[in-house]
Amino acid sequence: MKKSIILAFVLFIGIATTQAQVSVSPGLRGGLNLSRLTNIDDNGLKSDFYVGGFVAIKFNKFFTLQPELTYSRQGSEGRYYDINDNYYSTKYELNYLSLDAVAKFHFNGSGFHILAGPSADFKTSDNFNQYGFDPIDFDLSLVGGVGYTLPNGLTFEARIKQGLIDIYGYDGIYDDNENGNYDEVILNQVFQIGISYTFKVK
Repeated sequence: MKKSIILAFVLFIGIATTQAQVSVSPGLRGGLNLSRLTNIDDNGLKSDFYVGGFVAIKFNKFFTLQPELTYSRQGSEGRYYDINDNYYSTKYELNYLSLDAVAKFHFNGSGFHILAGPSADFKTSDNFNQYGFDPIDFDLSLVGGVGYTLPNGLTFEARIKQGLIDIYGYDGIYDDNENGNYDEVILNQVFQIGISYTFKVK
C-alpha cells in the first residue's frame, strides 16, 4: 500500500512537472505618457514618453508574471505663481526609473489580457527647483490595464498608473484643527499607451 502511494506521488510529480511549461522571455516596451499631478492649479495633461525592458515569466497560457524596468517621463501642465502673485502656465517635470511587477491574466489563453501590479518609482530628475520646491525621491504606484498580444510577440497595451505617495512626502495635509485635507495631496497620475515586443527564446 505504501509503495502504491509513493508510486502514485512520483507519477503525480512527474505529470505536474511536464505540464508546468514555464517559459522566460525578455522584451522591450515603450510608448506615450499622458501624465498629470492632482490638486495643483490649472492642472492639465503633459505628454511625454516611457521606455524600458522586461522579462516575461509565463507559467501557463492563462498567467504571466512580468518584472519591468522602465524610464518614465511624467509631471503635469500647471500654473505657477511668482512672489508678486502673478501667474503663468508651466510644465512640471518628474522623471522616474520604475521597477514594476506586473501580473497578466490571459482570457481563455488568448492574446487578450488584463494586468495589474505595484510599481516602485525612483526619481531621476525634476525641474521643481526653479520654482522653489523639492519633491521627494520615491513614489509607490499601482498599475492596471488591458492589452492584446499577437502570435509574433508584438503587444499593444493601455495602462493607468496611480501614485500613492504625495510628491512632497506628506502623510496627509492638515488644517489648523488637525483635520486631514486629503483633497490637497499631490499625487502622480499617468495614462500610458504603448507597444512591446517579447523575444522568443528557444
